[in-house]
Amino acid sequence: MLNLSQQRVLQNVSELGLKSMERINLPTGQRMFRRWVLSLLVVGIILLFLPWIQNFRAKGKVTALNPASRPQTVQSSIPGRVEAWYVMEGDTVLKGDTIARLSEIKPEYLDPQLVARTGRTRDAKSSSAEGYLAKAQALANQAKQTRQERDLSLSKAKNKLEQSLLYVSTLAADLAQQETQVEIANYQLARADSLYRRGLKPLTDQEAKRLKAREATAKLTALRNKLDQAKTDVEQSKLAIQTVGPEYNGKLSKIESDRQSALTAYYTSVGEVEKLNSQEASYTIRQDFEHILAPQDGIIAKVLKPGLGETVKEGDEVVSILPSSFIPAVEMFVDPFNLPLVKVGEEARFLFDGWPAIVFSGWPGLSYGTFVGEIAAVDNIIDSKGRYRVLVKPSSNSNPWPQELRPGSGAEGVVLLNRVSVWYELWRQLNAFPPDYYDPKGEEEKDFKAKSRAKVLAK
Repeated sequence: MLNLSQQRVLQNVSELGLKSMERINLPTGQRMFRRWVLSLLVVGIILLFLPWIQNFRAKGKVTALNPASRPQTVQSSIPGRVEAWYVMEGDTVLKGDTIARLSEIKPEYLDPQLVARTGRTRDAKSSSAEGYLAKAQALANQAKQTRQERDLSLSKAKNKLEQSLLYVSTLAADLAQQETQVEIANYQLARADSLYRRGLKPLTDQEAKRLKAREATAKLTALRNKLDQAKTDVEQSKLAIQTVGPEYNGKLSKIESDRQSALTAYYTSVGEVEKLNSQEASYTIRQDFEHILAPQDGIIAKVLKPGLGETVKEGDEVVSILPSSFIPAVEMFVDPFNLPLVKVGEEARFLFDGWPAIVFSGWPGLSYGTFVGEIAAVDNIIDSKGRYRVLVKPSSNSNPWPQELRPGSGAEGVVLLNRVSVWYELWRQLNAFPPDYYDPKGEEEKDFKAKSRAKVLAK
């Protein structure tokens, strides 16, 4: 009040003792409402400072943690016609049990004696290969004998050459001696002829000396011819030595060529035998493929090729089988906006279709009917719907998941993040800020490094 008036009334007012609230009679309902509003306001203020677990939700489905335990289809390994069924939908089968039997439809496999005929062809080709091998061995022995014969012929020719050279030497010595004999005979003939003319020797002595000279000359001529013949034999012996190598080398080359041809035929036969062995094994295995077997223990879920006489192609799906036992897991699909919040080893809670649950996402300890999981893997490739797949396995530190879960069942995951206050979470939601996904350890290390650096700068 400005107190502009000269008259003071404050003391008069204070003496009245007015209490407006005491003089107003409020209804009982309004008083109760006031109390409730005040109580709720106090409770609301208290709630704003309570801790809150940040989280986000993602849809998913149940699958098997081990890829080998996931539902699968059994394909036909060969094209054929369905001849018999040995199971029905819902039957339990063990690994190796026969599911169905097929018959061949390709012309090249219709022969019922195909495996036996292939085996006999293989045996015949094997015998042929053994014959070629024996021929090659015989030719190798023949080549060895030819080499020995070549060496003997070469030694024989060399010995003959040595004999011819010795004979030439002998004839040369005889020729030199005979030439001396001819000179002596001619000298004696000249003396006898001189004495005859003088009448000192008779004519018979002259004629005897002439005959002896002629005999010596004839013998000299014969020796010269023999010497020439011996020299010719020497040349022929040398030529024989030179021809031994090419002659026998030609024979050896032909033998070696025949041996290589035999070995080539042998190796070709061996290759054909191996090919026939492979064909026989393939035919035997193919006959086993006529029976479609269960790849693992499980339950027949659905027959995809019903009826008899229906033809299937190679790789066609025949039945689908559900493994009898598996470790459940959940495939969650996370938007790229929330992908940085997901890390391997983080906790997630699930609501499975068919299991009632009461969920307080900010206070997981108050939730009922949820099951705890642990993130096992995060895909690095986005799917066709623009989401990332996250695989979650059961947590070992919580209650086990229901045994009645089946692959394909729906699940909703709640990924738990940092712990904050309720007022902070409301403020974040109103401003559409992302949750806090900073690593507290990283922040502590960062602050410690900053403080350490400040101390160093201060010094």
